[in-house]
Amino acid sequence: MMERAQRLQRQFFRFGHAVAAEPRWEPPVDILAYGNEVQVAVALPGVAAEHIEVRTDSGLLIVGATRPLPVTNHATAVHRLEIPYGRFERRIALPEGRYQLLEQAYVNGCLRLRLAQR
Repeated sequence: MMERAQRLQRQFFRFGHAVAAEPRWEPPVDILAYGNEVQVAVALPGVAAEHIEVRTDSGLLIVGATRPLPVTNHATAVHRLEIPYGRFERRIALPEGRYQLLEQAYVNGCLRLRLAQR
């Protein structure tokens, strides 16, 4: 069972330069709704706030960026990489309706978004 889990992890968290623009992983999210507002928290430790892209498209909230590998040169010996790196994109289905982004903050490695239904 453990071997299967490790194989799946390798399958989803691939490294390489051939398809650098293609999303490689998805960060975990929390979604909470309060009346006509929706709050979304996206776990993005190690991602620079200025590199995060947020947009809405047809009922989806789309968050994307790149978490660069911490390897600085070819002589680096990697003993273990469990945190996913590379390009990510998370498509989050919102409750039905049209939304306006009211607030965007990056606090302690979490992107916090507040949206209101129009």
